Amino acid sequence: MNIILMRHGKPTFSGAAKVTSREMADWVKQYDLSDTRGDIPPQSAIALKNTGPIAISSPLPRAISSLQALGCEPVLVDEVFKEADLPIYALPGVRLSPFHWAVAYRLLWLCGFARNVESLNMAKVRAASAARRLVDLAKESNRPVLLMGHGIINRLIARELKSLGWQEVSRPGKGYWGAGIYRVR
Repeated sequence: MNIILMRHGKPTFSGAAKVTSREMADWVKQYDLSDTRGDIPPQSAIALKNTGPIAISSPLPRAISSLQALGCEPVLVDEVFKEADLPIYALPGVRLSPFHWAVAYRLLWLCGFARNVESLNMAKVRAASAARRLVDLAKESNRPVLLMGHGIINRLIARELKSLGWQEVSRPGKGYWGAGIYRVR
């Protein structure tokens, strides 16, 4: 029995090359509304889909459209699988790429700065709940479960699965369509 934690495909939204911290808040909103239309899944993702899993998804369009690109319809879409939000801090006059802002904000979040968003500890609690739901679905169906999710929350769920006794068969990559596989011992 396997649980597959897969990161979504590449979103269609790219936005401006450099933005201010104020513009970054809007950039994040646009990214969250973006789907992955036109991004073709790699053979590794297709092979995992061909194992016949139950499909589960985050409610964000980039996750749902990634499952659809694989030819799957989710049987469950739930906020518990949504990516952890970034805290946005204003730094007037500074223009960076959205990638660099995201790295800076995620580091702040990991250090405990979670102004107006879910804290790391709260995200860990949510990840524990998500892991239990995935385990229950795998046991009830006696089939693999494929979660189409996101980088940070998938890592937190993976950590929780391992603490519940699940063995990491393969580590998820950091890129789009990266997937980790976990098997009950």
